[in-house]
Amino acid sequence: MSKNPTICAIDDEQVILDSIKKLCSAENWDVDITMDAAVGLDKMKTDKYNLAICDIMMPGMDGFEFLQQVQKMKIKTPVIITTGFSTLENAVKSLYSGAIDFLPKPFTFEELISVVGRGLQYEKIQSLIDINPMDSDTRDEQIYYIPCPPRYNRLGYSAWTFLEDDGYIKIGVTDLFLRTIDLIEEVELMKPEEEIFQGNTCAFIKTQDGMTHNILAPVSGRIIQRNERILEDFTLMEKDPYFKGWLYSVVPANLEYETKYLVPCSSDRNY
Repeated sequence: MSKNPTICAIDDEQVILDSIKKLCSAENWDVDITMDAAVGLDKMKTDKYNLAICDIMMPGMDGFEFLQQVQKMKIKTPVIITTGFSTLENAVKSLYSGAIDFLPKPFTFEELISVVGRGLQYEKIQSLIDINPMDSDTRDEQIYYIPCPPRYNRLGYSAWTFLEDDGYIKIGVTDLFLRTIDLIEEVELMKPEEEIFQGNTCAFIKTQDGMTHNILAPVSGRIIQRNERILEDFTLMEKDPYFKGWLYSVVPANLEYETKYLVPCSSDRNY
């Protein structure tokens, strides 16, 4: 029998920790909790966790310092940041700082399970990438994904942007994100002329396992066109996420400011 995934949850609110532990336990995920980020960091140095969940605003070591220390110590455990809706910019900043996702509070059961499920699959993918390809016992388990093209930028690991010659921004979902979810069953898009905001949900993907996944807008702006083709054939996203499978074309609202939270895809390593 395989070992249950283990999660380190860090928050200064006991009620949040209790909720995470209770809801994750229902999925057979083991949760270790602490109200101190420094204690959580010590745990992660000595114990093997598949995933960490950490609040941004905490006394002592906050979520940003926690992310900084995780990277400094070369701890490979992926980190999901939790935050209140009033600190959305901080949540976006956390993605640039190394978090793989963020979970707004208060959260529902499905929101938590969706985010944590993706995080655990992300960790599995990264672990398999590290496998020696010459190892015959594990070679067949390896998972490969297509990184964003070099001229693209991305928000965290999930959404990409591309600045077109006409000044409009095309946005879409990364191949890596799509590999952390089940097969797509339905895509819900916003309508042309609607406004999107960086870090807010701009689309929903429903998958065959019954989960709904929020797609975060990588930039703010006004939608001038949506990709009607993926509403008719959502497999375009899975087959060609960077070209035919795009979501929207957008007139950017504050691109110069928001670009500082985007990661240039040219800096990514090809696996």
